[in-house]
Amino acid sequence: MQTLAVVMERPEQLALRRLDLVDPGAEDVVVDIAWSGISTGTEKLLWTGAMPPFPGLGYPLVPGYESVGRVIEAGPQSGRRIGEQVFVPGSKGFRDARGLFGGAASRVVVQGARVKPVPESLGREAVLLALAATAHHAIAAEASALPDLIIGHGVLGRLIARITVALGGKPVVWETNSVRLTGAEGYALRHPDEDQDSRYRTICDASGDASLMDRLIARLLPGGELVLAGFYHAPIQFAFAPAFLRELRLRVAAEWREPDLAAVQRLVAEGALSLDGLITHAEPFENAPEAYRTAFGDAQCLKMILEWRA
Repeated sequence: MQTLAVVMERPEQLALRRLDLVDPGAEDVVVDIAWSGISTGTEKLLWTGAMPPFPGLGYPLVPGYESVGRVIEAGPQSGRRIGEQVFVPGSKGFRDARGLFGGAASRVVVQGARVKPVPESLGREAVLLALAATAHHAIAAEASALPDLIIGHGVLGRLIARITVALGGKPVVWETNSVRLTGAEGYALRHPDEDQDSRYRTICDASGDASLMDRLIARLLPGGELVLAGFYHAPIQFAFAPAFLRELRLRVAAEWREPDLAAVQRLVAEGALSLDGLITHAEPFENAPEAYRTAFGDAQCLKMILEWRA
């Protein structure tokens, strides 16, 4: 069995290739992908070659961990059924390329336990569920307060802000790019230069910019928390004295967990969380090289998806 997949041959070189798939086992499903999202965080680092050492990293690789498709084969121990629409967080089922993260392909083989059923009504917006779950994971840790300042108004920053509002918070969002200084839904959005004197209890950084640490720590109240929700290729550094004076609490938010995905699905189902307006660009899979360049280089592109269905 074969698939057509996006393959990063090496940094800044991408192609569509036919790959052999591993044989599915009793616990596996075969999924025909309808849509796959392009991450402007981790996948951009793979594209530029700036990704720090990471388990499984190497080229050639199939990127993508935001895919939605339909189960066409289900092993007897997979726990899934043929015909289900599912979210696929990637696959390692390729014989001649690394699956990091392995979701950008027309067909994948993956363990049934890894895929998650999603409502038909979500359509292509279901590709956003992993990022929404990541946003939820960043702000919903035990003993942490909801952020009152969020850095960055890209798709992750918007999801963090929307979920914060859905959970009862009233955050401020900072954005320096004028193209992204629109689209706030229930929260304040401003350029940081317009917010000189404010101090915050919890700051959540979704920018991935390691150079901001001192500036953000200076805006914390005593005992405040700085949450790093982006993915950083540069070392995290900050001056000790300001952090000491504030008794800084620093938390790194990793990838989402099962309760996060369940929580955002519940918020969407209840109408408390909208995913509208976050997918701004879509291209047929044949245009994958151009789509990736647009996703990584156009500030107006919040989320690019590839469409794999005919």
